[in-house]
Amino acid sequence: MDMKIQTNTLRIDGKRLWNSLMELGQIGATAKGGVCRLALTDLDKQGRDLVSSWARAEGMSVVVDQIGNIFMRRPGRNNDLPPVMTGSHIDTQPTGGKFDGNYGVLSGIEVVRTLNRHNIRTEAPIEVAVWTNEEGSRFVPVMMGSGVFCGAFTLEHAYNATDTDGKKVKDELARIGYIGEQKCGDHPIGAYYEAHIEQGPVLENADTVIGVVPAVLGLSWYDCTVTGFESHAGPTPMAIRKDALQVSTYIMQETVAIANRYPPYGRGTVGSVQVMPNSRNVIPGQVKFSIDLRNVSDELLDRMHQDMLAFIEETRQRTGLKIELERVSYYPPCPFHPDCVGNVRAAAGALGYKTMDVVSGAGHDAIYTARLAPSGMIFVPCKDGVSHNEIEDAKPEHLEAGCNVLLQAMLASAGVVND
Repeated sequence: MDMKIQTNTLRIDGKRLWNSLMELGQIGATAKGGVCRLALTDLDKQGRDLVSSWARAEGMSVVVDQIGNIFMRRPGRNNDLPPVMTGSHIDTQPTGGKFDGNYGVLSGIEVVRTLNRHNIRTEAPIEVAVWTNEEGSRFVPVMMGSGVFCGAFTLEHAYNATDTDGKKVKDELARIGYIGEQKCGDHPIGAYYEAHIEQGPVLENADTVIGVVPAVLGLSWYDCTVTGFESHAGPTPMAIRKDALQVSTYIMQETVAIANRYPPYGRGTVGSVQVMPNSRNVIPGQVKFSIDLRNVSDELLDRMHQDMLAFIEETRQRTGLKIELERVSYYPPCPFHPDCVGNVRAAAGALGYKTMDVVSGAGHDAIYTARLAPSGMIFVPCKDGVSHNEIEDAKPEHLEAGCNVLLQAMLASAGVVND
């Protein structure tokens, strides 16, 4: 039988994938049906051990690097070629679900299981990665394992990160037995694909099964402080007030207005506000708040940044109040590689799935792998667009579809041996 026909008609076992997700979801299961499996806890160790055991049962070798990233390899015919990798994370939010991250890892395991059951050899090796502390809910920075791997920050910086109890990453990695010997980054990648629930409502609202992800939004985070003067709410006339909150609301409204000026991917959010002295009958003397601007290109994000600077200066001149704006974080937009995006699109089309382009508004490990190798992502719908929540849910048939796309995209990159 022609091998090309075999691979084109190859399908994963959706029930097997679902059962694996449900079994992993029992480690740290919550009463509301979610999962609490924080990075580098005993529960994280149990999850890592389980996934690694599944990989070994499929004949995969398992290597751990110094930050605890796990790389599970299925050999290819030419093991000198860099592996075609997939993966994600298995740590969760404190009130997380069964699918965020976990789906990407277990889809990779299911791809290998499918290849093994059908005796299909690839030219390049296939690997599945489990990245350490993607969520950042216990330790910061977020996407720690992939960030150290690609050199975004140092191993020492990650090792010294502490949780709220003062426990360090290095000590916790050692405690659960996941400090590996491989130097971070000493692990080639030929191409990287990450399957993920969308974590938003776009696919579900469009009744579409597969999201082709061309890029991840860049973000610019700011801390803004407006300083006025506290005074009594009753005796102080309106005309002579120095109301820090009133002036802050102008900037907050402008944050939304700026985002609306740069559609369709402009985003503007004020998520944290501190009012001082925060008393019912005192005119606020100081307000501190966050600003979050996002867009799909450096050019658009810079234009939003310049608009914000101009508005701050105009407001400062108009009101006479002191306004300080500090940019505290910047993640550039991440366009994914045309080859990987094209392979995802072609695979979904060949499989007959309805698709649409969805730019990711959330960060993923693929942002960091994209610095080292061609990378791409596959989105599938999640119920009501809800994620980072115990009620997070996805349809088995959608998860199966995304994994089928992953299988075909990885085969396109890895090559199939026809002997």
